[in-house]
Amino acid sequence: MNLLQRTEWYLYKKIKRSRLKNTTPTIISSNCNGEYWYYDMNLKFLSPTINLSFDMNDYVKMLENLPWYMRQPVLPYEDRRFEFPTGRIGDIEIRFNHYKTFMEAEYKWEERKKRINWDNLFVLGVDGDNCTYATLQRFDKLPYKNKVIFTHVPYDEIKSAYYIPGFENCEGLEALLYFKKQMRIRRYLDDFDYISFLNGKGF
Repeated sequence: MNLLQRTEWYLYKKIKRSRLKNTTPTIISSNCNGEYWYYDMNLKFLSPTINLSFDMNDYVKMLENLPWYMRQPVLPYEDRRFEFPTGRIGDIEIRFNHYKTFMEAEYKWEERKKRINWDNLFVLGVDGDNCTYATLQRFDKLPYKNKVIFTHVPYDEIKSAYYIPGFENCEGLEALLYFKKQMRIRRYLDDFDYISFLNGKGF
């Protein structure tokens, strides 16, 4: 970004922050999307799902019994597909994409897990990372008031689905953190009004 673009981006986020009323959300996310909401709003990380990702089927399984999984220790687990550290809680694999060592990832996971605000949960998913239609249906049935799963095509029958245009020719959503073509200060993620969502107004 040049200086003008950085200034516009700063003002864009400042306006968003002025709308945010809920400053203590716990955002449980399948990848980095929720993390960037924390960054954008200058909020403390009240969630362990920072700098990591899940296979969507594992993620939904974890959400189906979240309190139990949050009581399990995170253990090292070698997955040779990845160069970054990986671990497990119970039978759920966690991909610590942005950590150098498992010890660092474990420390941050346990530290942030203690901060979970169980009365202020917001749950995010995507129709990538091996997500199937059955996965979408299971996500839609999760017992969380505030949940959304971003999709690359419309699914009118999935109440928690939110369609992000631009990925129709892909198998699922790709990175939503990229800036949109011809849009200097708007990412694909910004198609979703996450301020209203975090304020409890749905979408």
